[in-house]
Amino acid sequence: MSATHTKSGRIIGGFLGFVGMSAAAGILVTAAVTPALAVSGIAVTNTISVFENLPEYLAIVDLSQKSNIYATDGDQPPVLLASFYDQNRVEVASEQISPFVKDAAIAVEDPRYFEHGGVDLEGSIKGAIISVRGGDTRGGSSITQQYVKNVLVQKCEVLATEAAVDECYDEATDPSPARKLKEMRYAIGLEKEYSKVDILRGYLNIIGYGGTVYGIESAANYYFNTTAANLTLPQAASLVAIVNNPTKFQLDYPDSETNGAANGYADNKDRRDYILDKMLLHGKITPDEHAAAVATPVEPVITEPSTGCQTAGGSAFFCDYVTTILKTDPMFGDTNETRELNFKRGGYNVYTTLDLALQIAAETAIQDNVPQTFDGWDVGSVITSVQVGTGRVLAMAQNKQYTQEEESPGPQFTGINYNTDFNQGGSLGFQPGSTYKVFTLAEWLKEGHTLNERVDSRRKTNWGTFKDSCDGPQSYSDFNPKNDSGEAGPNYSALESTINSINTGFIGMAKQLDLCGIGNTASAFKVHRADGNPLKHSAGTVLGTEEVAPLSMAVAFAGIANNGMTCSPIAIDRIVDSSGVEIPVPVSACDQSVEPKIAAGMAYGMSRALSSGTGSTSYSNTSPRVPMIGKTGTTDGNKDTWMSGASSKVATVVGVVSVNGEINQRNIDFDSGPAATARHRMWPIVMSVANAKYGGDPFAEATWDLIQAPQVTVPDVRGKTLAEAKSTLEAANFNFVDGGITDSEIPAGSVVKSEPAGGTSAGKASTVTVFTSNGVVVRPPAPAPAPAPAPAPKPSGNSGGNGSGSGNSGGNGGGGNR
Repeated sequence: MSATHTKSGRIIGGFLGFVGMSAAAGILVTAAVTPALAVSGIAVTNTISVFENLPEYLAIVDLSQKSNIYATDGDQPPVLLASFYDQNRVEVASEQISPFVKDAAIAVEDPRYFEHGGVDLEGSIKGAIISVRGGDTRGGSSITQQYVKNVLVQKCEVLATEAAVDECYDEATDPSPARKLKEMRYAIGLEKEYSKVDILRGYLNIIGYGGTVYGIESAANYYFNTTAANLTLPQAASLVAIVNNPTKFQLDYPDSETNGAANGYADNKDRRDYILDKMLLHGKITPDEHAAAVATPVEPVITEPSTGCQTAGGSAFFCDYVTTILKTDPMFGDTNETRELNFKRGGYNVYTTLDLALQIAAETAIQDNVPQTFDGWDVGSVITSVQVGTGRVLAMAQNKQYTQEEESPGPQFTGINYNTDFNQGGSLGFQPGSTYKVFTLAEWLKEGHTLNERVDSRRKTNWGTFKDSCDGPQSYSDFNPKNDSGEAGPNYSALESTINSINTGFIGMAKQLDLCGIGNTASAFKVHRADGNPLKHSAGTVLGTEEVAPLSMAVAFAGIANNGMTCSPIAIDRIVDSSGVEIPVPVSACDQSVEPKIAAGMAYGMSRALSSGTGSTSYSNTSPRVPMIGKTGTTDGNKDTWMSGASSKVATVVGVVSVNGEINQRNIDFDSGPAATARHRMWPIVMSVANAKYGGDPFAEATWDLIQAPQVTVPDVRGKTLAEAKSTLEAANFNFVDGGITDSEIPAGSVVKSEPAGGTSAGKASTVTVFTSNGVVVRPPAPAPAPAPAPAPKPSGNSGGNGSGSGNSGGNGGGGNR
């Protein structure tokens, strides 16, 4: 007899002798592993003590489940954008699992499942002997024991560090008899707390089916494109077969030589048919069912799960924005690691604010008007829509394909979200150009000025000193902004400057304001630099040189349209966890940026800018039309172009930008038309859908005192000296501006004229530009000499009839030579 055989005999003999002295079920279980422990040097009495002192309560942790992000479309069912997981698992109830699956698992793993109390003694004895011989400790484990082991492993998966996970996993899978004893103790305790039905359901939901596929529902989805409830008998047996050895029996390697499509997935089929034999042996299926199932070929229908934002198509960048919120907002966990784990393993169903109708309109507008790439230009295009009064982000699109790869596959791909801040998507923002002027308009009205009040708007290089209560006075001796269309009026009104986006008009307005105040007003509308640095204060920033995110501008325009109350953006309406319980989500913070009266004045000017000014093309192409406001923007060198606006319901920002480098958009043509006007082709597409779906109400009427200052007569200062004119105008509460000299025959240094002219009416505190004479008389040019009189007509006759005289001389140009 071999040494091994002799050892086995001693073990079994010792065990049977011990059983004869045992009465309690717990001692019987202990006896099942006592031989293995005895060989390890632990006495039987110690074994019983160890077992009795082990904890029997095992807390069942929530399983890692995939999280889903959805868009909404009115009353239609939510549309899945993307799923995320570490373990692709969808937990299902017992009644949602095919009886074939349950019967197959019991028949092959634990035929006496419904008879024992958590531990199958016969199987455990065999397992202990195998363990002593150095074999696999899994042999002989009941389904409850296997469930215990998987629960312990699952607890490891949620630990924060890789080192902690590894240590926990080694302990949970330790092949020692001591670990086996603990597993048995837990199994017995588990069956005291849960029914057999619940334990079997838990087992089928927790076990792995190869790769990242966990749980019977995800396995059914992935391998056969069906649900756990609808699995056929051969499909159920094939999936249960995988559990035994996922690497060997999984069905997603069709090129495998041993278990691939060429040989009919032979390894899996052999194990499947073995399971079918067991099901027949234990009366779970009939001979006919057995024969039919064995004759059925293994034919997987691999269905890759949606994973990551790249599956969201044109909505991928919005999806990325949502995941950033889930990973960074403290509401979802105290640390980045905790938030990441909660999201990927918490089984969240995230219902977002995305409106599919507007999103599709935004995607279509960009696709039809701006290419993904353009030779010699790193072209970008963005569209963001925000709901007025709620901050809900309704649409977010750009002209690139989304990628999560560290190295972009090509210029048409990017992982950077152009619509958001750097910490929300990696973008450093873009200059908004003249759309930023609305904050100077707000400050102008806040400080008591009116829309029809005029300012010095002459183009010049020396604008003098500007007030800045934050950083101190700022002087500009070499600052010479020009107007886009060459406007050169000396004193445009604030309304005229808004309608036609007059740069020098807004600089003139800013000269009478506080640069710090303008910046603070922008901040009040929740505008901030995309890179996280504070807003700057300068004359240049008045014209929109701050790099901000398009989403920030959409939020600000929504605030203007909301009677001056600005609501921070939100992207998540609600989240339901795997238990069906709603968890708290970030809410919008709404703050009064300016008084409603000021917002009404802004809306008046901006509605004029949209309907009859620089935004009129967008306005005329929008249908249906509701009351709307808007403002255009173009940056230096026509590098970036913007159209921003809102109804009382939806605000939309559209831009065509240079992601890197410089380009003059007015020199570029797309297939859809000039690049510089693409914004006016896209904005109406989105706002037409928004207006049709959400409608729009009239904006509050601007009060007369915001539109028109009290009218007073401009003093007539002609003939006065410059100093006298200045004194006279300032005494009448007008702002005096020296317009320079002009040709005139009156004495040099005397006032020739003013704009507005003396004797006309102008708003109180308006600017009056005064021009003085240089004393040079400019004579008008002498009139041109009168043409020579035409010759008298000749009497009729043959010579006249032939026309040889005047006819020939006229025909030869003789008249011209005279």
